Amino acid sequence: MTTLSVVGQNVPRRDFPEKLVGQARYSADLKLPGMLYGHVLRSPHPHANIVSIDTSEAEQVPGVEAIITPFNVPRRAVAPIALDTSILDTRVRFVGDEVAVVAAVDDDAALHALSLIKVEYEVLPFYTDADSALAPDAIDIHPGGNLAINPPLSIGRGNVENGFAQADLVMEETYDIACHSATPMEPRAAMASWDGDSVTVWKSTRGVHVDQVALSQALEIPMENIQLIGPFLGGGFGNKDESRLAALAALLARDAGKPVRIEFSREDEFVAGRTRHAGRIHLRVGVKRDGAITAIHGTSTLNTGAYAASGPGVARRAGQGIIYLYRCPNVLYESYLAYTNCPSAGSYRALGAPQGHFALETLMDRIAEALGMDSLEFRQRNRVPPEGQPGPRLSPPDQIVDSQPIEGGIPFSSNGLEECLTRGAAAFGWDRPLDQPADPSKKRGKGMSMMIYRGGPGSTSAATVSVAKTGEISLLSGLMDVGEGATTVLPQMAAEILGVSPEDVITVFGDSATTPEAPITAGSTATFSTGSALVRAAAEVRRQLLDLASDGLEAPVMQLDIRDGRVFVTDDPSRSMALTDVAARMDEDAITEEVTIPVPGSADYIVNAFGAHFCEVE
Repeated sequence: MTTLSVVGQNVPRRDFPEKLVGQARYSADLKLPGMLYGHVLRSPHPHANIVSIDTSEAEQVPGVEAIITPFNVPRRAVAPIALDTSILDTRVRFVGDEVAVVAAVDDDAALHALSLIKVEYEVLPFYTDADSALAPDAIDIHPGGNLAINPPLSIGRGNVENGFAQADLVMEETYDIACHSATPMEPRAAMASWDGDSVTVWKSTRGVHVDQVALSQALEIPMENIQLIGPFLGGGFGNKDESRLAALAALLARDAGKPVRIEFSREDEFVAGRTRHAGRIHLRVGVKRDGAITAIHGTSTLNTGAYAASGPGVARRAGQGIIYLYRCPNVLYESYLAYTNCPSAGSYRALGAPQGHFALETLMDRIAEALGMDSLEFRQRNRVPPEGQPGPRLSPPDQIVDSQPIEGGIPFSSNGLEECLTRGAAAFGWDRPLDQPADPSKKRGKGMSMMIYRGGPGSTSAATVSVAKTGEISLLSGLMDVGEGATTVLPQMAAEILGVSPEDVITVFGDSATTPEAPITAGSTATFSTGSALVRAAAEVRRQLLDLASDGLEAPVMQLDIRDGRVFVTDDPSRSMALTDVAARMDEDAITEEVTIPVPGSADYIVNAFGAHFCEVE
């Protein structure tokens, strides 16, 4: 096993000093000379057509310099995930949907102008739950109907009807799950400034390159004319995955000829921010008397709100535990994702997995109780093993394995679920009886559950590593650090390969103009996916540095190593060169390598994460 000297060490978080002393600059902290303040007029109706908008009085308010309505914006879609969201639309789909925006010299003038805008609405029937939105007589919230995935999602393995026929016991239950808001400490904000035909946007974001693409489509300008910068992020949780705000700020700034910043209030966040999907999950599970699971059938009906956003991903991931957490040859998962007239739901913390796991683990506890089995024993018996699910592999053997697989016959790269269950139970004291409180009005109980998640492989990822002739080491990544520590972990990985201290690695993150393309920081994928690209880039830079050192030390490359900023001969460490001296030998200004991995992952293994939870409740 490779001995690591940097990776795995406890090092200070790179972003902590600025945050701890209040020097971190968030989107709402930024201000440019002559900047205007933008505010949003929101719909008072859950569903309506906008017949007309009269801004004449608002335009007369001193200090007002731009007003944008659905009647003077590009009609292109603007959303990084879904294509059902215009910058502004003549139909509003929830209370709080954007109707118009105003930019003025201060907040008071902008808010006063909003109060003077006259809007004529044609009020329409509205639906706040999935069942009513999917009823046959419901009117369309979007063209094409109220199913955001049409036809509905249906995936499975084996034959569930045969599996239920083999069962000695079949149990089923329906679970209702409410939505809730992420309420990050930092409300979202965006600031835009134009220089001729080019625009720079600073915004709360998890993906500057994704937002750059969305803005290019929405504003109908080339991507190279857009620079997207992500300042410090005050909590994302998936809640800030949208680009409408940036487009509105950019349009106001272009119209006014001055920088414009729009900052959401806390009320705006609750009204117009993303929420976790509410919904209903129906589960049916068949088991033998010895506890072996013969069939699992799950159906989710999810409320995606007014716009799909990441709803299709949520619908899919809500079923992954149902499909893959328990060893079972016969599984079926179906999902109905419904548009409603509620605020848009989105990719909030694990993107649907909590909803699915809540239903699954609750029913599995009931089944264990009905069989007279301990909850831990039932899960140890039925957990998915390291070799994966039963059944044949159906995908081509050279294809990267989906991190949310359906098929059987593919092992995991690692599967520590048994260890999680065993060690968790020992640490918790699962076998010890609970003492009940003396107060008879109180009860004490214990419970446990387990989980599977698709962490690791993500979307196309890239990294650039460079060593200058001066010895300066740089790492460029388009990722945003959303609190998980990418700006600390990735430099550690580069330092490990290049034989230096993490503090020696200069980093640039979250700037579309200077960093390679990157996806949003999401799904527990950043370290694996961007890290894989980084490892390859740093390894190539290391190879070239060792080639240079080989001449200087008059030793073959295979006899050289790098540690603590020095290249040395492994069997005679006294023969060494400082890395800065090695870099000075290069002919160019720098050795630079950029590596892109189109599809991160493995063709031989499923890359997933596992966990077990134990709790005591009084």
